[in-house]
Amino acid sequence: MESQPLPLDGITVVAVEQAVAAPFATRQLADLGARVIKVERIDGGDFARGYDSAAGGMASHFVWCNRGKESIALDLKDSRGVDVVRQLIAGADVFVQNLAHGAAARLGLDAATLCAAHPRLVAVDISGYGPSGPYAGKRAYDMLVQCEAGLVSVTGTPGQPVKAGIPAADIAAAMYAFSGVLAALVRRGASGRGGPVEVSMLDALAEWMGHPLHHAMHGGTSPARTGLAHAVIAPYDAYPTADGGKVLLSVQNDREWRRLAEQVIRRPELGTDPDFATNSARVANRKRTDALVGEALGGLDADEAVELLERAGVACARLRDVQQLAEHPQLAARERWREVGSPVGPLRALLPPITLPGGGEARMGDVPALGEHTEALLRAVGMAGVEIAALRRDGVVA
Repeated sequence: MESQPLPLDGITVVAVEQAVAAPFATRQLADLGARVIKVERIDGGDFARGYDSAAGGMASHFVWCNRGKESIALDLKDSRGVDVVRQLIAGADVFVQNLAHGAAARLGLDAATLCAAHPRLVAVDISGYGPSGPYAGKRAYDMLVQCEAGLVSVTGTPGQPVKAGIPAADIAAAMYAFSGVLAALVRRGASGRGGPVEVSMLDALAEWMGHPLHHAMHGGTSPARTGLAHAVIAPYDAYPTADGGKVLLSVQNDREWRRLAEQVIRRPELGTDPDFATNSARVANRKRTDALVGEALGGLDADEAVELLERAGVACARLRDVQQLAEHPQLAARERWREVGSPVGPLRALLPPITLPGGGEARMGDVPALGEHTEALLRAVGMAGVEIAALRRDGVVA
């Protein structure tokens, strides 16, 4: 059977982007075959390049979000730099930007303006809080939006709220921008017209807060912060093992509790004891429930505990750190790791989660150096060598 091409082969994306939200969205498009042209500042580029140097001298955020792109460095404070962007957009299918509030509109690069000039263009505005309302101009970084969206209030221990350990607001906005582009391209295929796409970090993360939000709106109280435990299910927590590890388990219904009581705790009578027989009872007696489970698992090492729980048909997991994730046996068995090129040499990277059996493998291109493709892209829009030299001399391109 002939392999199908990647679904976004032939699609060109221009992105004036920085940090995580827009770059992560456009990386998804690049992985699916799109050509992504990344417009960066001439003075250091996307500021995520400077977050750290953990990836062989490059920033881990930048490596994660920017493989498979072409980098052009332009000064958008100079009208000639903006004109280059407009020329690139004229030949593009998609434009994405996440500049500060009002900046794209001042440059004439907002979605509404661009779509009026290019009816087939899909143009995405990613913002912190949306284009209007009292928060429209407010600075929006990931942790700040996590706080505004209430995520921090339901994450952590009873005594200490904490932010998520990943940039959840950025990722949420990125994935809605990604799916918004795909939806708009499908619509364009039917109607011939693209159109604007708006995504805000607050809207995206508020949607992800659906369970605690509905619990609070309709139940009158916010879910409690419970660390690794579940606010409304017990037992559902991490339990120490004899080798210093931790094993999580989750009992989703009373049948599973009876199996846990009989085969793991070795006290089958707990399956019908009114203090434990129902989830509501176990939540009300959470400390006693957790003590029973903890005692049963505390004398085993983590591997033994997992094996025992799996034999009993109880959902469980190891509490792994990030280094252990990098060596996860399931990822290795499914051959999910690849290498991508970069200015500092090959770097290990995961295949994207979307797999298209029968089609080509995701296009995991190189991580670009700042301005690596500037000259080629300028020539592609028709500029002669003398024009390019003048722009370089004047500091408009790098």
